[in-house]
Amino acid sequence: MKKLSLLLVAILAMGVSSAFAQTYNIDPGHTYPSFEADHLGLSFWRGKFTKTSGKVVLDKAAANGGTLEITIDANSIDFGHAKMNENARGKDMFNAEKFPTITYKSSALKFEGDKLVAVEGDMTLLGVTKAMPLKINHFKCMMHPMLKREVCGADASARFDRSDYGLSYGVPRFAPEVKLQIQVEAVRAD
Repeated sequence: MKKLSLLLVAILAMGVSSAFAQTYNIDPGHTYPSFEADHLGLSFWRGKFTKTSGKVVLDKAAANGGTLEITIDANSIDFGHAKMNENARGKDMFNAEKFPTITYKSSALKFEGDKLVAVEGDMTLLGVTKAMPLKINHFKCMMHPMLKREVCGADASARFDRSDYGLSYGVPRFAPEVKLQIQVEAVRAD
């Protein structure tokens, strides 16, 4: 009887927790993962990906705080320079024909009160999956004045070594460290 009571309490707790979970769909028109990388020590090339999709589930009552899943179209890379875009899509860099997507999947969202402050998760790039924690520099949810729906937005950042994912083009002439910045907005799914 005691085991049955504990099981019932666990099931009820899961039900209460999921009752507070809210799902948000990534707004591709307001979400742009961008990055900067060394160019021969002379300057930093900055680029972004213009096509993203995914969803966020916020559940502050759950131990892991919810989930985040983002898919980036590798062909949407944009440096603002056509020849560089073409080179980056090729086999030496993002190999977008063989690996058309870059994904990020969270394992935990970390909150301080109502404020999202970090995401633990994995990025898959060129078929290689590695842990990549994201620092959340800004987070806010509000009723959008035009959409008349709740929208959450964030600014996230991370640093990683691209050669860990097999993107070793130009190393060591080009330093392998990449600074990642992500602006994201997501609209509550009703």
